[in-house]
Amino acid sequence: MTLETEVQSLRQVPMFRDIDPARLKLLAFTSERVQFGAGQRFFSQGDPSDAAYVLLDGRASVLLNTPTGEIQVAELSGNALVGEMGILSDTPRSATIMAAEPTTALRIDKRVFLELLAQFPQMSLAVMRELAQRLERTNAQLVAQSSS
Repeated sequence: MTLETEVQSLRQVPMFRDIDPARLKLLAFTSERVQFGAGQRFFSQGDPSDAAYVLLDGRASVLLNTPTGEIQVAELSGNALVGEMGILSDTPRSATIMAAEPTTALRIDKRVFLELLAQFPQMSLAVMRELAQRLERTNAQLVAQSSS
């Protein structure tokens, strides 16, 4: 895949839309396009948080370890960002991410991800919005579970 194609793929991701093309080229150059087969793990709960991933195509399951085994708590698809929570909180992975079908993702190294957030306030805001929306969805699920 050419660098220009990578830049076009990145431009489809909402949090990268306002970043200038030169910076997107740098991001494409410093990031790694990775392929996951169905059932393959991006990372497991408890692993070190060394990178974030942007799903370019395919679907991935978010799994949590529980005393009774692994449970799926969400499913993600194109343009979703995963792995950023551990980077931002400097903690191990809080969940397992597993490809639900053949999936292509962009792996962004922790250092590069943090530099992007520092340089682009609009990207930081987009990440905060995503985290806030996840918290709202989790709260709604907890309320629904407690009332059933």
